[in-house]
Amino acid sequence: MDAMILLAHGARVAGWAAPFHEIRDRLAAMRPGTPVSLAFLEFIEPDFETACARLVDAGATRIVVCPLFLGVGGHVAADLPRLFEAARTRWPALSIACAPTLGEDAGVLQAIAAACARHAAAPRQGP
Repeated sequence: MDAMILLAHGARVAGWAAPFHEIRDRLAAMRPGTPVSLAFLEFIEPDFETACARLVDAGATRIVVCPLFLGVGGHVAADLPRLFEAARTRWPALSIACAPTLGEDAGVLQAIAAACARHAAAPRQGP
């Protein structure tokens, strides 16, 4: 069974993860029958290993990881390979594939630019 993990950084701020839950819910609706989980690098559960374990326990044999980062920084370049290697060691039969970061997707960049243009046309006051 194929499954997906949306991997985000994490934060200590309450409510920070709400957009990521929304993305997960929208993706799950787009891909019925494919389990979609969230995982976080810091501060918020589940972490990557826990999310993998839950999906493997549910029957996943292939996991596609979508890093919800705009660019390739330290977490993507250093932490993800380490996490993937640990998962492959723990579950040798598990196939793990990694999608590009969001900032490497032209459609995502266009959507962000379009959103900024809309906001510039009708700015709101305050933070």
